[in-house]
Amino acid sequence: MAELVKEHSHGAGAVIPAASRAAQFASFDVDAFEVPGGREEIWRFTPLKRLRGLHSGAVADGAASVSVDAGDEVVVETVQRGDSRLGTAGTPDDRIAAQAWSSFVDATVVTVPKEARPATITITVDGPGEGKLAYGHLQVRAEQFAEAVVVVDHRGSGTYADNVEFIVADGARLTVVSVQDWADDAVHVSSHHNKLGRDSTLRHTTITIGGEVVRLSPTVTYTERGGDAEMLGLYFADAGQHFENRTFVDHAVPNCKSNVVYKGALQGEGAHTVWIGDVLIRAAAEGTETFELNRNLVLTDGARADSVPNLEIETGEIAGAGHASATGRFDDEQLFYLQARGIPEEQARRLVVRGFFHEILVKIGVPELRERLEAAIEAELEAVGA
Repeated sequence: MAELVKEHSHGAGAVIPAASRAAQFASFDVDAFEVPGGREEIWRFTPLKRLRGLHSGAVADGAASVSVDAGDEVVVETVQRGDSRLGTAGTPDDRIAAQAWSSFVDATVVTVPKEARPATITITVDGPGEGKLAYGHLQVRAEQFAEAVVVVDHRGSGTYADNVEFIVADGARLTVVSVQDWADDAVHVSSHHNKLGRDSTLRHTTITIGGEVVRLSPTVTYTERGGDAEMLGLYFADAGQHFENRTFVDHAVPNCKSNVVYKGALQGEGAHTVWIGDVLIRAAAEGTETFELNRNLVLTDGARADSVPNLEIETGEIAGAGHASATGRFDDEQLFYLQARGIPEEQARRLVVRGFFHEILVKIGVPELRERLEAAIEAELEAVGA
């Protein structure tokens, strides 16, 4: 295990490994990883006992259902493990991702052809069912100069782990919204591998509003100059829920951009959210421009938010880099301002939460999805009479 050192992280006295994020082990072989015990840096926030064996080799006894709603120009395939396209966006860097890679039966590949601009593509993933466990694999490819919006909608019950690949070719533009709207019993652990080509653009948003335990690990890698990635996240945890987001942006080539903004709210006894944001600017990545931000709004007693931004820079020849993180309760000044204008306290609190999430929701370019998420947030607030 790497030596641990204390570092200021804008969070709760975080302890991070002294080794570079670049040194994190990765492999497609699940047996190359030790079974985590909870003291490892990448697992120390995760409630391993609630993962139902995903981290220790649990065997699938069910299957998730994947359906794709797309136009005729979009190619949808069900492929086997031997397909040479699979795994090209990234290599698993934790044991559950490697287990999912080793255990999936069929993979779904969705390809947006060169220069195509289809209507919104909706991919629906239904869990294996209550008491069942499954592994999966999904790949979305935007070929050269294509433009597409993809919604990946997770719902249903059960335990599910998967790898998701988003490959954005040269000059392509891909907008992804991954929604975790699971039933209360669901456990979901997912690694998103995002690979950007020359002058390509990725807008990647994760929304987590359902499930018992949800852990998402989105990673961005650049293969050529001019890549531009925006990673947005919204999560709202209730009593007993554990929502964890671990982002990693790997700047390894020059003149690329990244912007990470994650916002979360939590309420109820035992509600726990985690955001770990890693950005690595390697020595060759001159001209990099990057920033990461995490904000958490704690609505009741008994809830806990952990936030750890990490920025590692190996070259001084960059355009700009920074990070920020904050966790707190309602802004008393905002509440006072609204109440002074005759707005009841309950309504004022709701307005503050809406405003808090507005920056994320306004960027979701699918109106019906945005309305659904706004309604879900309202329902969360009504549950405790906020």
